[in-house]
Amino acid sequence: MKYDLNLLPVLVTLMEERNVTRAAERLGMTQPALSNALNRLRETLQDPLFIRERYGMRPTQRAEELVQVIRNALANLDDVILGQQDFDPSQATRLFTLASNSYVEFVLMPLIVARLRESAPGVRIRFIPYGNDLIETGVISGSTDMVLGRVMDPPNNLVVQHLMDEGLACLVRADHLEIGDSMSSEQYERIKHVNVLPPGRMRAGLFQALEQRNLKRQVAISVTHFLAVPEMIAVTDYCATLPKQICRHLANDKRVKVLPAPVDLGTFPVEMAWHVRYRHDPAHRWLRAMIVDVAKALMATEMAAETDKRS
Repeated sequence: MKYDLNLLPVLVTLMEERNVTRAAERLGMTQPALSNALNRLRETLQDPLFIRERYGMRPTQRAEELVQVIRNALANLDDVILGQQDFDPSQATRLFTLASNSYVEFVLMPLIVARLRESAPGVRIRFIPYGNDLIETGVISGSTDMVLGRVMDPPNNLVVQHLMDEGLACLVRADHLEIGDSMSSEQYERIKHVNVLPPGRMRAGLFQALEQRNLKRQVAISVTHFLAVPEMIAVTDYCATLPKQICRHLANDKRVKVLPAPVDLGTFPVEMAWHVRYRHDPAHRWLRAMIVDVAKALMATEMAAETDKRS
């Protein structure tokens, strides 16, 4: 039986999007062209593949069975073809699309961009937001190169690598009348707090850490970005509980000061994930190694600073 290999990515994309319009946009096709490709797939595979429903398209059992086989086959082809290519970062002109949460964008990305400017000036980076939904980032389909943040419940076609662990500290006004160089649990519970939304997973982690330690927090205001926090703290007697690296950056603002959390709130992981199709892509492997190196250097600087503080 003859069949068109170009139709296979169409099936995978339709399975992930469950919508003809969105799938066509991702594949760079017109909607009629994609509908025509779907009809050819149905004829070739002798199955309707997708059933229209009120809120999208439901795959048939035959489509469910085929899609993982096709994903694996496409990934294996990528391994063979891309693995034979060389990558010279100093000469490369590739564009990488990275989905990162606000923590990674604030803390790690400036360091990554600085490295790129030195070693790969022709490499471009496009950032897209990452909250909770891996599907929305495009990393599950492979249209996005990688996701950076906290990766929850990854599917089998994603490779996840741990980058670093981050702790939490507190930020208050520099001339706070009640709080000096430390804060007790009683003070923490008595004063009001500034909360940061999103990223949702990290927010849930903080709430869980507080609950596990039986520490309560009165949230007075919620903001959508770390940069808004010092503006709120500077004009109130509120407190913000933030990742330590974020606090380190915000402490450059003389209106605020950083304090240890009243109790150890533990750590949260920062991770990197990518589609299996990029396992042996030389450019992708180079970028991953560089990001790992940046994270290690950041943690080494943090450990040195903590040692200096104790000595």
